[in-house]
Amino acid sequence: MKVRKAVIPAAGYGTRFLPATKSQPKEMLTVVDIPVIQYVVEEAVASGITDILMIVSRGKRAVEDHFDRCLELEDELEEKNKLAELEIVRRISNLANIHFIRQKEMRGLGDAISLARHHIGNEPFAVLLGDTLLRSGNDTPVTKQLLDVFDRYHETVVALEEVSMDRVSRYGVIDGSPVTDNVMLIRDLVEKPKPEVAPSNLVIASRYILTPEVFSYLDNVKPGKNGEIQITDALRAQAAQRAMYGVKFCGKRFDAGNKIDFLKTNITYALEREDLREPLAKFIIETAEQLKKDF
Repeated sequence: MKVRKAVIPAAGYGTRFLPATKSQPKEMLTVVDIPVIQYVVEEAVASGITDILMIVSRGKRAVEDHFDRCLELEDELEEKNKLAELEIVRRISNLANIHFIRQKEMRGLGDAISLARHHIGNEPFAVLLGDTLLRSGNDTPVTKQLLDVFDRYHETVVALEEVSMDRVSRYGVIDGSPVTDNVMLIRDLVEKPKPEVAPSNLVIASRYILTPEVFSYLDNVKPGKNGEIQITDALRAQAAQRAMYGVKFCGKRFDAGNKIDFLKTNITYALEREDLREPLAKFIIETAEQLKKDF
């Protein structure tokens, strides 16, 4: 069965970005001039998925408004003959068929995904975390790279990134064996292990292709720290009973979930823009030279 639907969890409070996120969702923070979550939606659409369910929470109305039409704004742009801007805002509302459901309590990623079961039904589906950007290193979006592997094996597939051992404690880590140069057969998963006991330095990188059986495994997961249901625990139980694969994707992860990486992401994306590259590069060079003198 082809993957037709995607789930984007976007219910977190974004406390790392306070006070900015006191009044706006962290997913609406912009990388240059585009909200983070729009990049994620565009990745799903570029991968062939146009039915998207967003898991949101109270205070996330701005996310819903962003993907809805704003007729007053469109009328004003048209009246002022700002046709380029008009095309941009109309394109946003036509990207995909986007639905919303609320996670009423912050009970972890696994709980958020479990809320999608009635929308998903008995179909495989993609999960793209709403605060992480994955830039493809070729012409194939990262989610599409996972979908291609799913079409081969028809089992759960997760994106994998190789990190230094001192960073493995931040992520879910896999234990597996290679099937091809970039595909791993997963034997086990461990959530945020200490470096000395981590089974590898391959970590799950915010993208999943899940089979509908995951919902039954989520039902049996016991709440962990802070009463949260972790998707890693459900996948670990699933991997013990059936094949599961990981893809060392071609591309780069940009984590917009913490301040320093968010700033680095903005600079990287801005330097790739023709209208911003030259003045920004000049500013960075001049600032670096001044910092050398000051320090």
